[in-house]
Amino acid sequence: MIRKIIHIDEEKCNGCGLCAAACHEGAINIVDGKAKLVRENFCDGFGDCLPGCPTGAITFEEREAPEYDEAAVKKAQEAKKMETMEHEHHEGGCPGSRMMQFKQGETENASVIAGKPVSRLAQWPCQIKLVPPRAPFFDGAKLLIAADCTAYAYAGMHEEFMRGKITIIGCPKLDDVDYTDKLTSIIRDNDIRSVTIVRMEVPCCGGLQRAAQNALQASGKFIPWQVVTISRDGSILD
Repeated sequence: MIRKIIHIDEEKCNGCGLCAAACHEGAINIVDGKAKLVRENFCDGFGDCLPGCPTGAITFEEREAPEYDEAAVKKAQEAKKMETMEHEHHEGGCPGSRMMQFKQGETENASVIAGKPVSRLAQWPCQIKLVPPRAPFFDGAKLLIAADCTAYAYAGMHEEFMRGKITIIGCPKLDDVDYTDKLTSIIRDNDIRSVTIVRMEVPCCGGLQRAAQNALQASGKFIPWQVVTISRDGSILD
């Protein structure tokens, strides 16, 4: 059939992968450093991949192509979801990676009356590498993406930043990983209401900030977000 479908100009493509991340249907893969439309029947022709392309390599065209197969797309999405959950389970490697959500409101009053600080961590796990991208606690969440060291450097971390948010933490230097794909999946596939990035002033924390900003762009969503930088002596710089 003749229908509207995307076209990728490989000469313009720089292989950044933003289009593949933005394609909810999984029609695009990065092959040999270039974006390719590998499943024509997965492309719905809506062009979610277009806005994020920094080089303008993606356009629409009308040509002979297989009909969009919604059933096959949903089947593939479910299979990917199960694969991701299984991977996250094995990556955790112990019962300590099992998902849990805490009802902080029930313990808050008792802790305040007792005059003790209260934890504002709302879920488990909290490490970016361990948290499942489609965990139920992400739905409707205000998301806090924090560098590991911020909780130790800034005394008011729980009350001023974690309270009322779902907190995920990481260190791109120690984990030696780019969090962009994982964060893109979390933001794109859940109803995230806002994103707060809390980082240290040290250069290596720039990797966390860049990953979060790239994920926001790749998600194709317009979500309120802010970056807060903590100094090494525990002050807020901006």
